[in-house]
Amino acid sequence: MANNAVIVLHAGGATVAMALGAYNLARRPKGNRPHRWIGRVWVGAMYWTILSSFAIQELRPGRFSWIHGLSAFTFVTLSIGLWAAVTHRVEAHRQFMIGSYLGLLGAFVGAVVVPSRDIPQWTVHEPAGLALGLVVCLLIAGAVVRAASSSRTPAVQAATRRR
Repeated sequence: MANNAVIVLHAGGATVAMALGAYNLARRPKGNRPHRWIGRVWVGAMYWTILSSFAIQELRPGRFSWIHGLSAFTFVTLSIGLWAAVTHRVEAHRQFMIGSYLGLLGAFVGAVVVPSRDIPQWTVHEPAGLALGLVVCLLIAGAVVRAASSSRTPAVQAATRRR
């Protein structure tokens, strides 16, 4: 059985990825500096979510389940989408990133609709903790959006503050 901390951090990464993915898909224009910065953090959150899922084996204790197959598939589609962005294959990038985001939403629905899963249990037994976690994740996503949308990159801002 997975450590509860891994599950919490996994859910946190997924929540940040859902928020940033929704924002980046909805915003215009695409391909500019804020889109790329938000996308980089989104990809990092997605990779964290994917990789941390392999430490969670509650459906089949000590073994992988079919959900881990979806994680492996998402790792591949996300990597192809990232490669497409780096090589300026815009249409392939768009398709693979939207597909990866839709897969994330599907995984979220699966985590929410099964009453025995952690999120429904937290909703009943630990609603304040769940709400706090959601607020923290949304604040993190908001900070990423704000930093990416500012006039300078976060690295330049940090260097300017040190002077």
